[in-house]
Amino acid sequence: MSSGEESRDEGAKAPSLHRRILEDVEGRILSGEWPPGYRIPFEHELTEQYRCSRMTVNKAITELVKRGLIERRRKSGSFVTHPHAQSAVLEIHDIRLEVEQLGLPYRYEQRARLDRPAGAADRRLMELPQQAWVTEVTALHFAGAQPFCLEERLINHDAVPEVADETFDDIAPGAWLISRVPWSAAEHRIRAMGADSRVAGLLAIAPGTPCLVVERRTWSGGLYVTRVLLTYPGEKHELVAEFAPTHPKLA
Repeated sequence: MSSGEESRDEGAKAPSLHRRILEDVEGRILSGEWPPGYRIPFEHELTEQYRCSRMTVNKAITELVKRGLIERRRKSGSFVTHPHAQSAVLEIHDIRLEVEQLGLPYRYEQRARLDRPAGAADRRLMELPQQAWVTEVTALHFAGAQPFCLEERLINHDAVPEVADETFDDIAPGAWLISRVPWSAAEHRIRAMGADSRVAGLLAIAPGTPCLVVERRTWSGGLYVTRVLLTYPGEKHELVAEFAPTHPKLA
């Protein structure tokens, strides 16, 4: 074992109690032990089970509500959500498919790859422990001869240990993760920005060109898997979402 690996092992911390509760409940839901519609134990019951404060339990339940795995019902408790009642603004899929749907040839090009300790900003974004490591990848996706999307991604080693051995020379990080890691929830943030000189150079556009930026975080089993920024030249991309009422009326 290298000295770097030793320092990572020594710095590993046991998960916090709220994280343990979150992972236990999430695990029961994803395994099917607690099916859609199942009422999970009341907060006071979880407080007694885990011998902790009501605030700790509430923090875990609030996070599961945010992830869309459970819903709170006034005076009734918290229930596992029904899949048909959930809708995502964006699907998670391979960028190759976006390009091929345009009828254009697809090409992927890695620009940089680095294994490194997670910085303070990384730890905040992905709720990582002090000694966490990440793989940082910068890549371009092409539609024909033109850059289609800039991908800037961080991958958590604790969630995906095998990433340390993947070069990403021949496969894009997103496609690689889709084929290997079952994600349980995702968060998207979408914004517009003018391309700075670095982004403009990579996308072969003029500085200041309007771009669409999709920031995505995904997690599985209580751990953040990846955080990615996908930057598209604005005039060449649009987002389409299909959705339904969260609580459709019964006929």
